[in-house]
Amino acid sequence: MRSEEESARERGAETISIGSGDEVGFDTVRLGHDIRFVLAAVGGGGIRIAREVALRHIPYLETVAINCDPRVQELEEFDRRICLSAEGAVDPSTGGSPAVGGDLAKSAAPVLERIFEGATFVTIVASLGGGTGTGALPVVLDAACRASSALKVFVVKPFECELERRAVADRAIARLHFVESFVEKQQRGRASLQVLDNEVLARSQPSLPITRLERAWGDVVAGLIDRELIGPAEAVLEAERTLALAPTELSAPPALPIAEVPDPPMLPISPRMVPAHAAEIPATVELTFEVLPAPSPIARP
Repeated sequence: MRSEEESARERGAETISIGSGDEVGFDTVRLGHDIRFVLAAVGGGGIRIAREVALRHIPYLETVAINCDPRVQELEEFDRRICLSAEGAVDPSTGGSPAVGGDLAKSAAPVLERIFEGATFVTIVASLGGGTGTGALPVVLDAACRASSALKVFVVKPFECELERRAVADRAIARLHFVESFVEKQQRGRASLQVLDNEVLARSQPSLPITRLERAWGDVVAGLIDRELIGPAEAVLEAERTLALAPTELSAPPALPIAEVPDPPMLPISPRMVPAHAAEIPATVELTFEVLPAPSPIARP
């Protein structure tokens, strides 16, 4: 049986479903409040790309950095920062192990669910091949899918020269198709997956310095968020509000009050003005009188 929230989402042309399950009319919806846009970065490489997006200060966009490195708390460019490692751990890193990254993300699942609670559109950027991005992405993805209305996922593949890391990334991408909540959203057209391949970018732009790699991917992600999420949402809300203000049907203008004009006074009629046959004229016949000008006086010689 479908939940009330799912039914509301399918009626998106009429209403917008908020995270709490309430429905808000278009005329009262506020972007960034009732409709939330969240960008979540997972892993070191994903965070560097999302940092380029955050520096653009896109309107209404909330940014979240998720990593196992405690230094993530120092990234002031992000609105929220989550360290998956346990407090006081001797070795806070994953040691490059996706299994460790996955276990740490599972233990922080309640925190991740609160991050995405009430989100409408979620964009995830994750770097694959290491410990955090590869291991934590499925857990982050599941939490985002269950809390949001629509989802876009960007995963970064290492260069071909990074043989082992690239192979790990390929296996991680294949495992994403077993995340049930993500697959269900894809089937409903509410989720998409795009691979950002470093090797493809390097071949298409051979003069691109390696230090500009994250900025180039940041341009791609920022452009997609603005063009496919925020821009259309602004246009739809503006159109709906304009339609709500327009009259639904043409109505006749209000009738103007008509001033009462008194009847003209009756003039006395002398017997000589009434023709002899006047009594024979029916009352419905309209009489026409012609007034002739008086003859001008004749000048005397």
